[in-house]
Amino acid sequence: QVQLVESGGGLVEAGDSLRLSCTASGLAFSAYTMGWFRQAPGKEREFVATISWRGRSTYYVDSVKGRFTTSRDNAKNTVYLQMNSLKPEDTAVYYCAATTAPARPLMGPSEYKYWGQGTQVTVSS
Repeated sequence: QVQLVESGGGLVEAGDSLRLSCTASGLAFSAYTMGWFRQAPGKEREFVATISWRGRSTYYVDSVKGRFTTSRDNAKNTVYLQMNSLKPEDTAVYYCAATTAPARPLMGPSEYKYWGQGTQVTVSS
């Protein structure tokens, strides 16, 4: 049974930082491209970032470039999303996802096979 479990969300003020983690089990983690998405209330799920299976390639939505960084530790079956200079518009539930597709932006949720349950990030102004 595949499980992706996110953690690290919380309530912060604008300008603060958070690091999200997503730990996988039940799959050959190092063979999967990993993605991060977010969904704000009343909005569609939005692509945030993708990282290749070795971590050598990353892709970001324009709105987070320069502020967010994704990385992974295949020995720990974990992918991370470091979020700096957070803004109120970053408020959303953040999800990690896994796909066997080769790394490229992979911006569509349908391109991912497995999903975590999400972790809430709230940024106050």
